[in-house]
Amino acid sequence: MAAAALMSTSPAHAADLLDNVKSAGVLKIGIEGTYPPFNYRGTGGQLEGFDVDVAKAIAQRLGVKAQFVTTEWSGIIGGLLAGKFDVIVNQVTITDKRKESLDFSQPYTYSAAQLIRRKDDNREFNTLDALKGHKLGVSLGSNYADIAKTVPGIDVRTYPGAPEYLSDLAASRIDAALNDQLMMAYLIKTSKLPLKPGAVLPGTSQAVGIPFRKGNPKFAKAIDDALSEMKKDGTLAKLSEASFGKDTSKPAQ
Repeated sequence: MAAAALMSTSPAHAADLLDNVKSAGVLKIGIEGTYPPFNYRGTGGQLEGFDVDVAKAIAQRLGVKAQFVTTEWSGIIGGLLAGKFDVIVNQVTITDKRKESLDFSQPYTYSAAQLIRRKDDNREFNTLDALKGHKLGVSLGSNYADIAKTVPGIDVRTYPGAPEYLSDLAASRIDAALNDQLMMAYLIKTSKLPLKPGAVLPGTSQAVGIPFRKGNPKFAKAIDDALSEMKKDGTLAKLSEASFGKDTSKPAQ
């Protein structure tokens, strides 16, 4: 009886996230929905973009439906940790700091940090060191803000997002801005401002993965298996070619 009582009061072993997802028949995906060309609202308000397509393909391989939960970037990792969704598919760079509190899939995209410049500005800003004493615009809470702050002497200005710092850049209130290399063509085209791509910064190559809560080994294997299959059958290459004109599923040579 004592043993039975002890067993009845012991906490139940938490189910692996894969079991919960399979039982629900749904993979809940945290996404901004305001980060084109990766994820945005298209015709009729439907979510579109590279990350949306990747997330749907993963859910299909898990045998469940994709359910998107739109969340501002500033709260997206907190939302994941709080269990509001199962994964984030939103260009989350894999960093040691983030791995302290989250597990990550294998990378599904590789990119680098690139500067954005005014068209009429011919100063040679080819490295972060060259920006010492100058104003650099970045998005608040982004990996690019962390990169910029690694070099003392840069006047790092943070903004809610790209539209705000691009406007300040065009108006000469800052000297350059920093964002994802894969976003350059889209940002400059849609801003309709007198801007141009700047240097791709050496040493800023980054791998993007899918984060989820720690302690879910079966789920981790299932996500990695799905991505491995998508790489092997050409799905990831096809999706990235459609969005960026090149295969971003492999590290740049």
